[in-house]
Amino acid sequence: MGKMENNSHKTIALTLFGFLSTALLTTRIILTGEITFLFLAWNLFLAYIPYGLSTLVRIKTEQMTSFQFRMVCIPWLLFFPNAPYILTDLFHLSPRSAVPEWYDLLLILSFAITGLLLGLFSLRNMHRTLLRFHSPATGYIFAFASIYLAAFGVYLGRFERYNSWDIFRTPDDLFLDITQRLMHPLQHFTTWGVTVGYGSLILLIYFLMIGVDSVKSNQEK
Repeated sequence: MGKMENNSHKTIALTLFGFLSTALLTTRIILTGEITFLFLAWNLFLAYIPYGLSTLVRIKTEQMTSFQFRMVCIPWLLFFPNAPYILTDLFHLSPRSAVPEWYDLLLILSFAITGLLLGLFSLRNMHRTLLRFHSPATGYIFAFASIYLAAFGVYLGRFERYNSWDIFRTPDDLFLDITQRLMHPLQHFTTWGVTVGYGSLILLIYFLMIGVDSVKSNQEK
């Protein structure tokens, strides 16, 4: 019962975060007649995709085989970077005459925090499901790798302007860019600075989430 209530609270909280973000964006559009930040809604939609996939995996955990889990991991991992990617939308913050700067900061932060939470809860769902098939050590390796791959994806999306489906649309260009950065890391400081920096930040927040979950589990026992 405790786990069901906890999942219900998370779903309600994430829904409310989504409503708040949408309300702030809608209000801005109505007041200014501008759709400057409409892209935030699309980015948030993309962030909900990995969360939705992970939720289905979590619901079907008992019926899911290891092979089925791995098959779901592929699209999940492709869309997972879209969740922390919204953090970089803070780059779009600049003084505008239409609304106060504090409002735009609040608007972007609401989307960024919602996206980050969607990503973290999504990863937690996948991590927990993985433990049904593998050891705790493998689970942590999976979480670690997923986070830093997502951070690398954030770099590719923000600075190289790739998106999740470019792996199918322009795979040659994407493969070439990735290969160049792997073979000549010292020539691509921004690539690895963003990957390590953002990855480490997300990893620390995720470890904090695991710690909170652990405390709650011990209290329920």
